[in-house]
Amino acid sequence: MSLFTNVAAHSDAHRHLGVMPEFPFYGGPPIRADITARATIKELIADLDEEGTERALVIPNYGVPQPDIAFGFNELVVEAAQTDDRIRAGLWVSAKPSDAERTARALTLAGENGVRALKLSFLLGGKVDDDDVRPGLDAIFGAAREHGLVVHCHTSPGAASDIDEIGKLVEQYADDVKLHLVHFGGGMSGHMKLIGGRFFDWIAQGKQVYTDLSWAIGFAPRWLAQEISTRGLGHDRVLFASDQPWGDFSGEYARLSAAFGDGELAALAFRDTFATLYD
Repeated sequence: MSLFTNVAAHSDAHRHLGVMPEFPFYGGPPIRADITARATIKELIADLDEEGTERALVIPNYGVPQPDIAFGFNELVVEAAQTDDRIRAGLWVSAKPSDAERTARALTLAGENGVRALKLSFLLGGKVDDDDVRPGLDAIFGAAREHGLVVHCHTSPGAASDIDEIGKLVEQYADDVKLHLVHFGGGMSGHMKLIGGRFFDWIAQGKQVYTDLSWAIGFAPRWLAQEISTRGLGHDRVLFASDQPWGDFSGEYARLSAAFGDGELAALAFRDTFATLYD
């Protein structure tokens, strides 16, 4: 029997495929924390069946600072999208100069059937306003513009992934490219900055900005739902995402369900906004 028999049909706007090697993170011994990572398309499809996931945006797994690993999963996620119509692919790209050739090869896949997004993160180096990063960003956002793709960008508090830094991408590119801010700031400071006004200001300015609440601190989903109701905008800019294997499907689903209820806001977050962006 499925573990998710009480879960309504839904779409997942952010999960990963691929198994990475152990790595000595933070000066410790070699570890592999993403214990539910899937290596094969067959395993991924079995998870979708078990969860009742109707649509999923699948992105290469990453985190180990060896760029060939994440780039090497691009063909796998494209194959997954072309194997099962429930799956949409997001390509791993990087604006770092050292990754320019890898990203150029990745962007040759941007027009492939099933590709809907480009995944960008500064966790592994670089910074939005570095002079040597700008050509890479222009190439990535140019490809997204040409092919009608969404740019996914990781956010988390502090350093190059802080919303103060990633927000510069919204200002520079989101007038004509859809930008998905993964993790909604990723923590206390990001949530407060975004829900406190910045997210809604961008929407009011016409920025094509979207987000998901994976990794959100407990208070944030309910506060965001309240602000959406009060301000009357933003209801169509939030998506459900499990971030498997770094997130936990059942926990992420329960938190967003509790905050968004079972009405129009939930329907948009769990299904309809995904269809608008990725189907």
